Amino acid sequence: MSKTIISAALTGVLATREQCPAIPYTPVEIAEEAKRAAEAGAAIVHIHARKPDGGPDWSVETFAEIFSEVRARTAAIINFSTGAVGIPPEERIAHIRDLKPEMAALNMGSMNYAIYSEKRKVFYHDHVFANPFHDIQFFLETMNAAGVRPEMECFDTGHIGNTRPLIDMGVLEPPLQFSLIMGVLGGIPGTTRHLVDQVDSLPAGSHWQVIGIGLNQWPLVAAAITMGGNVRVGLEDNFYVEEGKMARGNGELVEKAARLCGDLGHEVASIAEARSQLGLKSRD
Repeated sequence: MSKTIISAALTGVLATREQCPAIPYTPVEIAEEAKRAAEAGAAIVHIHARKPDGGPDWSVETFAEIFSEVRARTAAIINFSTGAVGIPPEERIAHIRDLKPEMAALNMGSMNYAIYSEKRKVFYHDHVFANPFHDIQFFLETMNAAGVRPEMECFDTGHIGNTRPLIDMGVLEPPLQFSLIMGVLGGIPGTTRHLVDQVDSLPAGSHWQVIGIGLNQWPLVAAAITMGGNVRVGLEDNFYVEEGKMARGNGELVEKAARLCGDLGHEVASIAEARSQLGLKSRD
């Protein structure tokens, strides 16, 4: 039985310190969080770049500084984001082309992306997350040329199906690696029943992890572990260790995921074991 690979999504692009004081902004802060997450059991760190004031940053220079700072602290697999709204495709992928991390997120479809407050009856961050096929193909071809593993982020079943033409073209080749993101408004609901359907929709032999948004993260993590999948936790996706208890950092969320693995009779993969299971070759 394969061991469970834990990923930690350290900072995201929307969350602020007003919402959660532990959100890291600077390259050093992000790297320190990467170190703590790896020490707690994370084999992969998923990273967005932020400006000192918390805004999103897409400069290659900032990603390069993050890369250097993380590598100075941990050998964890680095997975850089390419997800953005209103940023030209060339800018969204430049840091992947130039820095060649082991992995990079590849968003597999367009969607309405919003946060809704039932208390206030208003939408927050209401936008269209556009990922047409020509952009997906461009990103994928750039990743292939750089030797970077695409981590395909799927917010709904149709996004999984979007892999078919790319496989047929030969631009997307095994091993296929999926992230099943569940619970975003505009995407698939975050329930175990929907997770089972998502996993059943994957091409045979695919690697996969679940990404649950908010407190739905924890039952989905437990379900994924029992189904033989991998898991992602972290402050990008969820602030809370449990209802009413905000995490003091990414490491605390990884610790809980690792405990769940142990409680359910599964072992957590080390960084080296994760590389082996996923068929990745270290660049170090």
